[in-house]
Amino acid sequence: MESNKTVTDGLAIRAINYRVILVQVMICVFLFINFFLMMTFFLKDCFYTSMRYILFVVTLFSDCLFLLMTNALLIFSYFNFAIQIWLCVIIYIVLAEYSFVTPLTLTAMALERYVAICMPLRHAELCTTRTTLHLIIIIHSISFVPGFVIVAIFFARVTHVVYNMGTVCSVESFILYEWMNHLRSVLYLLYFLIMCIIIVFSYVQIMKVAKAASGENKKSTWRGLRTVILHAFQLLLCLIQMWCPFIEAAMLQIDFMLFINIRYFNYITFILAPRCLSPLIYGLRDELFFQAVRYYALCGLYKKQASV
Repeated sequence: MESNKTVTDGLAIRAINYRVILVQVMICVFLFINFFLMMTFFLKDCFYTSMRYILFVVTLFSDCLFLLMTNALLIFSYFNFAIQIWLCVIIYIVLAEYSFVTPLTLTAMALERYVAICMPLRHAELCTTRTTLHLIIIIHSISFVPGFVIVAIFFARVTHVVYNMGTVCSVESFILYEWMNHLRSVLYLLYFLIMCIIIVFSYVQIMKVAKAASGENKKSTWRGLRTVILHAFQLLLCLIQMWCPFIEAAMLQIDFMLFINIRYFNYITFILAPRCLSPLIYGLRDELFFQAVRYYALCGLYKKQASV
């Protein structure tokens, strides 16, 4: 019996190690792809003046930072490594902010497509580099609010002694009462309701223009419509990711191993994969950006072959 228990424990440890190693490999691949897409943006001057490409690189940066920090928390949790509360607060606020930066930026990109297709004469006036920078600041400010609200309530309810205590950092560390979970749910729901309304509005307006357009304009309009649909799909994945903690909390009440398995599945499916695959698909769909990616991926051979 004792020997069987040892074998079972050994298999469990190997399974956990396999999972952690698999996550590290996936994160390395995803970060490489995202960094390559970011490098492509910075190497081409023509991308600097376009709101669409600037917002695209913001999502890439947001996803890379989010992946790095969630991976750090995964490793801390795996090795049961405790850090001081004040450091955990900083990590939590950054993670809470950048979990919203990507979906809000996707919403802004959908609005940019709406302006480009439905108000083409005002696109150059409204979508300037200056406007883009202001929009990025607004997105980050709005994204900061949910995490700050939870942390502010946490500090209002605990004593100063807690600040220097050590803990294995997680979102659950700051949820002291059940009503804080409900408050977080309401904030998430409010944000995504607004984002969904904007996405649907953009889709409907572009659809109207697409039906009325003809010839080359019709092709361009339908391409813009497909882009908005892609943003809606990306937003759906982000929405599922936001609801994962609530699903996991419910699973924890049922069975701990079920909770571990569901959390691992959610992390791979709704956090890791979408934050690389969606930007990659979007980048390759854009003809100008795809040509730049192909040029740098082939070390300039594509341009040479095209000119021969």
